[in-house]
Amino acid sequence: MSEKNRRIEPRVEDFRSAKEGQIPRSVEELTPEEWARLKDVGIEPEAPKEGEFLQADARVVHCRKLPEGLELLPVTEALKKYDWLADYWWKAVPAEKDQYTKATAEDLDDGYFIRVLPGTRMIYPVQTCLYIRTPDVVQKVHNIIIVEEDAELNLITACTTHPGVRSGFHIGVSEFYVKRNGKLTFTMIHNWAEEIYVRPRTGVIVEEGGTYISTYVTLQQVASIQSMPSCRLVGPGARATFGSVVVAPEGAYLDLGALVSLEAPGTRAEIISRSVSTGGESLARGHLIGKAPEIKAHLECQGLMLSDKGAIKAIPQLDAYYANVDMSHEAAVGKIAQEEIEYLMARGLSEEEATSLIVQGFLNVRIEGLPAELQKRIDQAIALAREGL
Repeated sequence: MSEKNRRIEPRVEDFRSAKEGQIPRSVEELTPEEWARLKDVGIEPEAPKEGEFLQADARVVHCRKLPEGLELLPVTEALKKYDWLADYWWKAVPAEKDQYTKATAEDLDDGYFIRVLPGTRMIYPVQTCLYIRTPDVVQKVHNIIIVEEDAELNLITACTTHPGVRSGFHIGVSEFYVKRNGKLTFTMIHNWAEEIYVRPRTGVIVEEGGTYISTYVTLQQVASIQSMPSCRLVGPGARATFGSVVVAPEGAYLDLGALVSLEAPGTRAEIISRSVSTGGESLARGHLIGKAPEIKAHLECQGLMLSDKGAIKAIPQLDAYYANVDMSHEAAVGKIAQEEIEYLMARGLSEEEATSLIVQGFLNVRIEGLPAELQKRIDQAIALAREGL
């Protein structure tokens, strides 16, 4: 498929329902090749974790939680169990937002519900995986996360496909609620395939003193991804950080960004983007809206071109509605400096080794407040990408 055609919005009706997929009844039915694929996105069965969730196509095949104070359920079960969940359902993301949210509202394939009770702080991450196992299906999920007052959650979500699946469509609606003095660290690692289309739709609401840290990583081939999470900081002192590390291979079209609305005094926000094009097109968007006094926000977009075939576009936007705000942005796109390559070659590296080492250093973004275990997972993914580059 041409790069131009990849920009055309995919239609849900052009794909089969995920309910028709070849869905296993448990993780024991997954093959060694499938487990190898899952490990590429950080799914390690032996690693310490507080909870595990795996959905293949339209079926939840594994859901387990350990500690008291953590609730982890398929979202369809949570809706039946809790009447009060209606107060959160489609509140951070409108059901009428676009054709993909509408399709998910009309025909849901499940998703995960996570709630951390007040005062509970998770020691290890909770790990979830949304997995496309059957060719040419559309997977429509809706996730809800609630971090109650003074609670903390580290969540790793991995999204990938069966090794034999080349085409499909993933729609992921996620609504995150961080209550007073709560903290949510959300890390998403994508590893799709050549003809996979991906449309995440995410809304975040952070209350007084709350913290939301998001890190998004996609380093492998994909047809197209379009995502613009929207985050509202509604309580004084709330904070949000969005970091993205992306590689656009030849033929890929990535339209990624984040919007943060600072709606209370003393709120803080940061958006950091690192994009590398090896022949594909990458759009790095960032939008900060200052709706309250004494806020501070920064936007940073950096792009690295490794091929003349691709393109990187940085699109920063700042909106301020008060005089006493501190808002800034910087954007830069370029190529690797020849003197950097020559410096490393003079110390015994080949040109290819020098280039891949520089790329790895460029992608190694350090996010303030990211737990060491999550940073380790990201560094491992970047190291694997370096070998491919």
